[in-house]
Formats: sequence, C-alpha cells, structure tokens
Amino acid sequence: MVENYLRSTRFYHVSRTGVIRGFHPLLAALVERWRPEIHTFVLPVGKVTMTLEDVAHIFGLPIDGEPVSGWIDCSADFLQSQSIAIFSREPIVSHSSKSYIKLGWVRRIKDAEPLDTEESIRRYVRCQIFYLLGSTLFTDKSTAYAHAKYLPLLRDFERIHTYSWGSACLAHLYRALCRTSRYDTKEMDGPLNLLFIWAWDQMSCIALVSTQTLPPAEIPVAMRWSHSERTTAWLSKTVAKFRHDIDYM
Repeated sequence: MVENYLRSTRFYHVSRTGVIRGFHPLLAALVERWRPEIHTFVLPVGKVTMTLEDVAHIFGLPIDGEPVSGWIDCSADFLQSQSIAIFSREPIVSHSSKSYIKLGWVRRIKDAEPLDTEESIRRYVRCQIFYLLGSTLFTDKSTAYAHAKYLPLLRDFERIHTYSWGSACLAHLYRALCRTSRYDTKEMDGPLNLLFIWAWDQMSCIALVSTQTLPPAEIPVAMRWSHSERTTAWLSKTVAKFRHDIDYM
C-alpha cells in the first residue's frame, strides 16, 4: 500500500538528489550567458535552454495536467487550518515571516509516521511532497522554509498527481535566472539541482565527474548524479576556468 501511494505522486524520488551547494563559480558562468528576453543561454556553439522534456527526464515530474495555481492567504487562521488538515498539527513557522513553514519540522513529522493506517500513509506522502516543494522544486534563498501557499494543493490527495509540477518548476527556474541576471543581484534561488544537472548532461566539459563513469541514465536522470563518486578538484575551479571550458567546448 505504501509503495502504491508513493508511486502515485510520480516524483518522490527527487528527494534523494539533495540540494547542490558550492557551485557558485559555475552558476556565475552560466547566469552571465542567460538572456532574459528570450529565456535562453547564448553560447559560442549557439542558443540552448531547458525544456519541459528536460524537466520530465531529470526530475521525473509530470509536465501535463492542471496548472499549479491558486489563491494566497497569509492570515494566521489560514495557515493553522491548512496545517492541521495536512499535517494534523499546528505549524512551526519562520520568525520573520509567518507564511513560511519550517522544513525541518515537516521532515520530523514524516519520519515519525508509523505508516500503519491509510491516513498515516497519506500524511507521510503529503509531508514528503511539501518538503520537496520547499527544498528542491520551489526553493527560496533560505532553503529552510517553504511557503504555506502550496498547502491547499495537497489537501485533495487524489488530485496531487494531476498537477503539472514540471511546468511550474521550469517557470520558477526561468524567473530565478531572469532575476539573477540583473547587475544588482548577488544570490539566486530556485531549482538549482535542475539547472546544474541539465548543464552537466549538455556540457560534459563542465561536469563534476566524467559522464562515462556514471550509471546508465534512467528517469529521473538526477538519480545517476546523486550517487556519483565525486572528487574535490571541481572546488578549485574559478569562474574564469568555467568560462574558458564553455567557450572552447
């Protein structure tokens, strides 16, 4: 029964990829080639960009279905009622913004679920999905909290898998890249796992490991990178080095 519920979400495996950190030089080399007006990287070899098909392959996310949209209510009553409906508990929120729920708290709830009843299984899956939304698909700069606006999308358990999560994830990445390409922006949020894995697959010259040493690609492709044997050599690569590798690939 547990496997059936997990499989119905179609993207629970994404959590194993984790959040990729420490790639600021590569990120800078990519962002400076992003053109917001056409949502495309302009490289010496031509113009390339991420597509919905890339999102489906890398994360295993559905790209067809209902749009991920809805209304936002930042009131305390909304947050409490939604949290009790989804997690069966009052939420632990950010001190600076009461609309953000602490992901560590959600993870502890998930890990404590006994999975001995249908309701426990559903609560486990909802926690897992909400954690993915905040830590992987729609991350903000804190990476420790997720906005409560996603909670209503998880209430109807039978509809969770019908949303086009892949389309929303790609749109979120496009918007993050456009914001970051401004001269006065110093940080970037968004699904960086998607960006880096796409770049490594498309431009092997900047990959952190040789693609020949990776296991065969299966959907989600992100899984093959999450278990790769990595060295620390890439830590010494500078923005100038990544620029050179991209220019002469």
